[in-house]
Parts: sequence; structure tokens; C-alpha cells
Amino acid sequence: MLKILIADDEVIERLVLEKKLRRLYGSDCAILVAQNGREVLEIYRQEHPQILILDIEMPVTTGLEAARAIRRTDSACSIIFLTAFDEFAYAKAAISVHALDYLLKPCDEYELVNAVDEAIRLARFRDPSADSEPEDKGPEDAAQDLTEEPAEEERPREEFRAYIAEHYMEDIAVKDIAGYFGYSEAYFCKRFKQYFGHSFVTYLTDYRMQKAEELMRTSRLTIKQIGKAVGYPEPNYFTKVFRRVRGVSPSEFRESQTPGAQ
Repeated sequence: MLKILIADDEVIERLVLEKKLRRLYGSDCAILVAQNGREVLEIYRQEHPQILILDIEMPVTTGLEAARAIRRTDSACSIIFLTAFDEFAYAKAAISVHALDYLLKPCDEYELVNAVDEAIRLARFRDPSADSEPEDKGPEDAAQDLTEEPAEEERPREEFRAYIAEHYMEDIAVKDIAGYFGYSEAYFCKRFKQYFGHSFVTYLTDYRMQKAEELMRTSRLTIKQIGKAVGYPEPNYFTKVFRRVRGVSPSEFRESQTPGAQ
């Protein structure tokens, strides 16, 4: 069973987040809880969760410090950062961690679900050996991470769309597309949400579901083949994500598109 570790020093927010995740994923994942970064590290050493949802700013040890420590030995786990600060300069410090997503608190449930769904997909099907070990950055490298974002430059949203259209069936992550356009991950996430109104992971999931719908309407491919074609090698998980996002199973959607279907 996969393990999801939640960490937030705010009691109410932590309880609300835990309740949401237990309701949505409790049958498939073990939900672990921490109050600060030090507890994150203790639980990680004991349980080795594959998915971490961390508030960036916590007492004792911050979520960012805990994530950096974990990244020195684990390049495969998915890290989702939560922050109450809608300021790019604050999130820039997370650049070396290669987070899956950055969500502003209080996080939108739809974006949270999409981020966790993508983390589960990666945990189940991605080959961790394909990822290179992250470099343990020293003070000089960390300082380079904190350079100012381009003052006036804005990449046209069409370029982001084109990249996703070309690579959506692959295991693309924030670090891949951000690096391609020469942005830090945090800056890219901020700019992407300004362009599209959703996080990169949410947009990517919806794009994959749209492509799956097109294939179900226009091709004779099986549901299994369609799932694989849009980036979900395991058919049962593709079905689960499709139902969560679209409200019906792939088979039900395909049947509804059949001429004469009621």
C-alpha cells in the first residue's frame, strides 16, 4: 500500500487535509501525519512514504528543510508543497527540491486531488532508477537558485500548450517543462497559473482526459490501450482517475457517445 505523509503545523488545516485524503484515498493509501519538519524526517525514516504533502513554513524544521534532507537520498518520492504565501520570492527557495506541485493554502480540492492522483500514478508506474540522484547543493548553488525572475518576460501561453500537446503522454513533471523554458520551478508554476487559472498538474490531467475522450469517440482502441496512450499504463488506475475527473467511467463515457445511446 502506498503511503502519503501530510505535514502542517496548523491543527485545523492539518485535520481538514487529513479528513479529505482519508475520504478520497483511505482505501488505497495509508495516511500519515506530522506537525513539523522534524516529525516529517522521523516518520520518513520509519515509513518511507512515496508521497509527501508539506507546508513549506513550519516550526522546528521547515517543510522545505525536511524536503531537502529527504531529496539527498530519495529522488523518486513526490513532494507537493503547500504555502500560505502567494509570493514568488518565498517559494523560490524550493527550486532544488523538484516538487511535483505548489499549492496555495487553503488549497483548492480539485487541484489537490489532481496533484495526489499524479503522485500516485508516478509512484506506481515510474521507474525510480531512471531519475538521477539530486545534487546536494552548497551555499553558492543555493544562492544561484534565488536569482530574480525575469522582470518583463512572459512566454506566450501557446508555447506552454504546444509543449504539453507534444509530451502529455510522457512522464513530464514541473521540473521538465520549467527547465525547457529556462524558468525556476516555482516561477513557472506561478506564471502557468496566471495564464490558465489552474496548476500545471491539474491542466495536464484535464488535457489527458480530453485526449482520452477523443480516442473513445473516434477510435476502436480498447480502454486499456487508450489509457496507455494518454500516459496511464495501468488500466484500473486510468479508470479511477477518469471517473474522479469526469464523473463516469471510461466505458460509460464511450457508451454515451454511441449513436442511439440514451
